[in-house]
Order: sequence, then structure tokens, then C-alpha cells
Amino acid sequence: MTTQDISRLAADTIRFLSAEAVQKANSGHPGAPMGLADAAVALYTNFMSHNPADPTWANRDRFILSGGHGSMLLYSLLHLTGYDLSMEEIKNFRQWGSLTPGHPESHLTPGVETTTGPLGQGISNATGFAMAEAWLASRFNQPDFNIVDHYTYVMCGDGDLQEGVSHEASALAGHLGLGKLIVIYDDNGIQIDGSTDLAFTEDVLKRYEAYGWEVSRVAEGNDVTAVQEAIAAAKKVTDKPSLIAIKTVIGFGSPNKGGTKSAHGSPLGDDEIALVKKELGWEVADKFHVPADVYSYMSALEAGAAAQEEWNTLFANYANAHPDLAADFVDQMNGRLPAGWTDSLPVFGPDDKMATRAASGKVLASLVPAIPALLGGSADLTGSNKTIVNGTGYLKPGDIDGRYVYYGVREHGMAATMNGLALHGGVIPYGGTFFVFTDYMRGGMRLSSLMDQQVIYVLTHDSIGLGEDGPTHQPIEHMMAMRAMPNMYVIRPADPNETAMAWQIALERKHGPTSIVLTRQGLPVIPADTAQGALKGAYALGASDDDTAAILASGSEVEIAVAAQAELAAKGIKARVISMPCWELFDEQSDEYKESILPASITNRVSIEAGVTLGWQKHIGSGTAIGLDHFGASAPYQTLYQEFGLTAENVVAAVESGQ
Repeated sequence: MTTQDISRLAADTIRFLSAEAVQKANSGHPGAPMGLADAAVALYTNFMSHNPADPTWANRDRFILSGGHGSMLLYSLLHLTGYDLSMEEIKNFRQWGSLTPGHPESHLTPGVETTTGPLGQGISNATGFAMAEAWLASRFNQPDFNIVDHYTYVMCGDGDLQEGVSHEASALAGHLGLGKLIVIYDDNGIQIDGSTDLAFTEDVLKRYEAYGWEVSRVAEGNDVTAVQEAIAAAKKVTDKPSLIAIKTVIGFGSPNKGGTKSAHGSPLGDDEIALVKKELGWEVADKFHVPADVYSYMSALEAGAAAQEEWNTLFANYANAHPDLAADFVDQMNGRLPAGWTDSLPVFGPDDKMATRAASGKVLASLVPAIPALLGGSADLTGSNKTIVNGTGYLKPGDIDGRYVYYGVREHGMAATMNGLALHGGVIPYGGTFFVFTDYMRGGMRLSSLMDQQVIYVLTHDSIGLGEDGPTHQPIEHMMAMRAMPNMYVIRPADPNETAMAWQIALERKHGPTSIVLTRQGLPVIPADTAQGALKGAYALGASDDDTAAILASGSEVEIAVAAQAELAAKGIKARVISMPCWELFDEQSDEYKESILPASITNRVSIEAGVTLGWQKHIGSGTAIGLDHFGASAPYQTLYQEFGLTAENVVAAVESGQ
């Protein structure tokens, strides 16, 4: 059998595995896998360096199926190349408890690099993957020792390239010249509504050329050899990412549905699959059939083991020549923080009143030199977010050896790129913007949470406390929106020392993202030993056994709560203040600890927070929630707090009414 014959047989195997799995599930998207099968065979048999026996090998090439609805393409590839994904899992596509969910999930299926499905996210993650490869290579590679040397390959579709997030991240990739990023664009001309001409008539290649990418076109995307030649040419371009547009037929081989929207998102039907088999000369009637020759041809186990062993030898020699660098590389790739890193956390004294965004900047000035894996950035708000550390350099074209990324006004692209950085390994990304602009990046933040990735969001200008910029920039509903997101830690520190604790929480949390929400206005300092309570999510200030009331607050409103506590004490009412910087962390504490902070016997409870009151009932029951269930206004922040009733006087009145 010629190479061309076995390649076509392998592609047809992928087509039928995909179509039959979708048919069995009575749900799914057969069209893209059937159209991309030839390109997938070209990539996996000629270029991908990976070891199915060790899906976490550090120097493997990364493959991202950005159009995650075509997941059966990826599952077929993983099965055929030798990953721990059995035929039973293929047959259980989209079923409860299977490793083959409707869209690929990185935390679930071996060999899946990132969770895709929301279009545009995968190709945008790829900017982070390629950035991580280049950044780690700039630090760890030495003459004769390229221990970080791999590619990021992407398959995407029209929908990915229509989504705004892909524009943001692709522009950044082109700016930085990420030459080891290669995207195969499935230019099949079809989307759910029908022809892409209904809404998508721009010249995609010219757009990507304008971004600074190398671009090429393959007129026959179902020609394995033509795709292979295009990828080989792209690999020769080392100073810019590459986009290869391949013209394919969605649902290739289907006489009645191929090339139409009908092939996109629903089963073909048994009768149509039988016609496809006839059309393609597939003579086996059995479903889920894989010819033995295809298993042999597609298996990457032997080649992958050899590639990894070659790298292991290289790394062993590297470790002999550069032992300190080798040890650091292993630590970073395994997510281990340097010994004693917490000693670098600053301690703030009573004279250090400042905005928590400024305190965060001071914490970072200590942490970034101490933790080499930290790579920061901001969406064009560096001075406001206080996210850069002077003297550490930034990533620029031709020079990726810095500690900071200027993301530009690209909040969503920043979030998606940071997900890619974290998923690659060896990098702990953090990025800043105004809290209100989480509206623009929520899709990426949600995937950080879903994928359990250690991504740190630095979100400043947290409330009406930013004052004169007015309601367009004043987050009102955002705290509760973030708290509603599963697996997201949301920390709103009340002072500089709680801010240091917020960073400690975020860095010690290996699984899941953290949002650190910070003020513009200055806040008084809580003693450092007291603020250590923030490490448990909430703690009491001025508590006694005979307290009859509790005032709950986060962030800048803790200062107001403490002032109210003093006024109540003067009136003979004992109230404890509970600083609650992180609800999620407090929820994880023991029942005994939670009872010690917020005893069930204290039913007179009042909360105060400069945002919507929705959600506080969880902690205050039928008590009074003081907040803003409306938008803000433009004025000095002191005026806004007074006009909107966020005052100690209102807290005192609420406590007194509950006595």
C-alpha cells in the first residue's frame, strides 16, 4: 500500500469513526471532522512530536482543536495514535461519565491540551502556548541545549476567526513574532446559518498578513500531500506565526449533505453514512471499524517514546552542564514555588495607608524577583493596575526575555492568552485591568475556572470609589457576578496586609483562578498578625464572647464597619466586625472555624459592600444589606459614599434597629 493510499485510508477511518460516534449519540458535529480528516493525518503522521504514553512530556508539540464542536476529530486522533482513549470511549461519545464529552475538556481527557467549544478561545489560547514556549526557551535554553523547542499547532474554522477574541490574540501573536505557532484554517465556507457569505466576506489572509503573520493557501484541503507541503513551508518561517487556509468540503464524502450546513451540527443518519461508505469505497459494513494498517500507520507510541528518550538524554546532559537551571526548569514545569518565597511578602505598618492597588504593586515588586515563573501584564492600564515591576523588562518582537506583557486594549485576548500560558506549564500568569472590564473578559475567566488553571486576575478600581470617572467605569454587579462563577476565588482585601495575603492565597492555590479586586482610594492598615486571618477567607475584628451584633464587610467598607463598631460601643452595643475578603475560601473552612467567626447565636447581622446586595443574605439571613442596587455617578468618591448611604451612620442605625 502506498503512502498516499494509507493516508487516505487513515483519513476515511477518522471520517467514519466521527460520523458513527455522532450517529450513535444522536448528537454532535460530523461535518468538520470529515472535512479536516486529511489535514489531521498530514499533521499527525509527519510533524507532531508527542508521546501518547506520556501526555505531559514537557517538550511535546501542542495541538489545539479550536473548533471544539468537531471533537470527534480529536478523539479519533488520540485513539488512533495510542493515547489511553479506548474504542469504548469513542462509542460512548457525549455520554455520562465518558472521556469523550461533546467538546474537548483538558482536565478530563488525556491528550487534550485545552478546553474548547466557545469559538475563538482555542486559537487565542494558542498565543499563550506559543508565548510560553518562546519565553521559557529564552530563559532556559543554552548553546547546544535547546531543551524547550516545540510547536503549537491549531485547527480552527470560520467561526473562530469571526469571534473578536481571536482578533485580539492573533494580533498580539503577530506583534511578538511567535514563529512556532502554526494555524490550519478550515476554509469550508459553511457555518450554522448557511454560507459564510451571509456575514463573512473579508479577506482573512490579508487580515492575518496585516497582523504580521505568514499566510498561505491550499486549494485542495483534502489532499494530504498538499497540506503536508504547506505545513513544512510554514515551519521554515521562524520570525512570525503562520496561517494556512485549506479549502475543504464540510462533511466530505456525503452525497446529500456534504458541502452544506446540514453536515455541520447533526447526525448524518444511517442511510447517509451508508452512502458515504459507498462514495468513498469503504467496503466494511461493521461500525467503528479500524483497519489494522491504520493502527500501525497512525500509532505514535514508538516514535514518541524515541523522541522523548532523545530529549531525556539531552536534558540529562543539560543538567550536568547547568544544574541550577535544570533544577529551576523542573520546579517551574511542576508548579513548585521557590523555598522560602513567603519571606519576600512585605509587611505594612500603621503609617502605610494606601490604596490596595498600590499595595499590590509593592507586593509584586517583592514577589516577581523571588518567583521566576511569574509573568505579568495589563490590558493597557499598567500605571493604574500597578502590575509592572521596574527593571524586569517586557516581551517585545525579537526579545521575549522579559517579565511583563503589554497586552494592549485586549481584555478578552489577555484572559485567553493567560489561559494558554498556564496550560502550557512553567508559567504563572497574572494580568490587570479595571474591574468593570471583566465584562469583556468573562468568557476567558470562565474557562480558567472550568479548566482549573492557576491564572491570577488583578482587578483595580473596584467600586464607586474610583469617583469622577462615573458609572461607565464603576463596577456595581461585578463582585456578585464573579462570586457566582464556580471555582473562582474572588478576594477583595481591606488593607495592604490583606492584599499581601491575597497574593499568598493566589500563589499557593495550584488549581483554579483567583481574582484580586483592589481599590483606587487609600485604606488604613490592619495589623499584619490580625490580617493573617484573611488566609481563611474571613476573620473577626474586635470580637468578644458577648457580642450581640455582627457587621460583615469586604474591601474598603471594612473601614466603615470599624467606625460603626466604635460608635456602637460608645452606645453600649457590642458588635464584631467580620472582614470577608474571600467568600469561597471561608466556605471551605471547618464548621468550627466558621461558627467561631460568625456564631449562629448572633442573629443581628448587617453587611456593607459597595456593590449590589444580592448574595449577602447567605451570611446575614434576614439582616440588613447595605449596598448599591443601582448604578453609580460621577463625583468625588467621598461624596458618592455619603449620597448613596455607605456610611457608618447607616450601619449603626441598621444594627440598632435589629437589637
